[in-house]
Amino acid sequence: MSMIELRHVTKKFENALPLNDVSVSINEGDVIAVIGPSGTGKSTLLRCINMLTPPTSGQVFIGGEEITAKDADVERLRRKCGMVFQQFNLFGHLTVLENVCEPQIHILKRTPQEACDVAMKYLRKVGMAKKIYNYPDELSGGQMQRVAIARTLANDPEVILFDEPTSALDPSMVAEVECIIKQLADEGRTMMIVTHGMDFAKHVANRVFYMDQGGIYEDGTVEQIFEHPQKERTRRFIKQLNSLTLTLEAGSADFVSTVSDLMGFCEKSMVSRRQANRVGLFMEELLFNTVLPQMAPGEKLAVELESTKNGEEVTVTVTAGELKKDILDGMDPISRDLVTHTAKIFTAEDGKIEAGF
Repeated sequence: MSMIELRHVTKKFENALPLNDVSVSINEGDVIAVIGPSGTGKSTLLRCINMLTPPTSGQVFIGGEEITAKDADVERLRRKCGMVFQQFNLFGHLTVLENVCEPQIHILKRTPQEACDVAMKYLRKVGMAKKIYNYPDELSGGQMQRVAIARTLANDPEVILFDEPTSALDPSMVAEVECIIKQLADEGRTMMIVTHGMDFAKHVANRVFYMDQGGIYEDGTVEQIFEHPQKERTRRFIKQLNSLTLTLEAGSADFVSTVSDLMGFCEKSMVSRRQANRVGLFMEELLFNTVLPQMAPGEKLAVELESTKNGEEVTVTVTAGELKKDILDGMDPISRDLVTHTAKIFTAEDGKIEAGF
C-alpha cells in the first residue's frame, strides 16, 4: 500500500531549485534513508510532504488523500506525518511530561489523564520515564531528542519524518538516539530519515534515496546504493564515502593523526576494528618505520585507502617516486613478517605498493 505519493513535485526558491518534478511512492513499512550532498533538497523533500514548506507545484498524497489540494484539511493530514527535527523544538518552560502531553490535549483533544497515560507509555519506550519532571535545559542533547521522539509517537502518526535527528548531538549521544530509531524500524513503522550517518543508514533502512540534481537521483535497496550504485553521481558519492587519501611528508608525518584519520575512515566505511588495526599495523611498519625514514625531508608519498563489500575488504595503495620493488629486502625480518602476514595481498613495483586486507 502506498503511504505517501509525490506526483511531479517542484519547489522553487528565489535562488534555488531543490526539487524539480519529483515523483515517488513510499509504501507502508518502508524505512527510507535520504542521503546525498548538502544542498540537494533532502530536508525540503520532507517539509514538502507535510506542507511545512508547500511545494511550488505538484501533488502530495498521504494515505490516499491529497494534502496539497486547495480544500485539504492540512492540519488533520499533517498529523499523519510526525516530524522530528534537528533542534528538538521542546518548550523550555514545560517539563518533559508536559512537553509530551500538551500537543495531545490541544491538537488531539485528549483528556489530561489520557494524554498522560500515552505520554508515559512512550517516555518509557525511549528511556525517559525517570526524567518526566525535568525541564529541557536540565537534559543532554540526546535526552532532549528522545523526548522529541516520544512526543511525536504520542500523536499516533502513520509516518515519521526525521530531519537529521542526530546532527545537533555530541558524538557520544548519537548512538542512544539511533538505537531508538532502529527499534522503531524493527517494529515496522513507516519512516523517512534524512541522515549523513551512512553506517546508520545501512543498518536501519530497507530503501535509500540518493538526492542530487533537483530530485531523487537514484532509488534502491541498501545493497544497491552502497555496493552497486547504477548512476554516475551516486557512484562518485559512494566512492568518496569509501575512500580516503592521505599525503605523508618525510620528516613531518605524524603517526597519531594518521591513525586518527584511518580510524575515522574505517568507522564511516563499516570496517571492523580488527581489520582497522591490521591496516594500522601495516602502515606503521611499512611506511613510518621503513619508507618515510629512507626519504629526504619534504618528500611526499600518497596513501589511498578504499573499502569494499561493506567494509569487509580494504585496499591500501602507496605511491611515491622513491619506492622500489625490493622495498621489503631492506626491512628487518620481524617487520617484514608483520607486513607480509598482515596483508592478504602485497605487490610492489617501482613507485607503487598495493596491499589488500
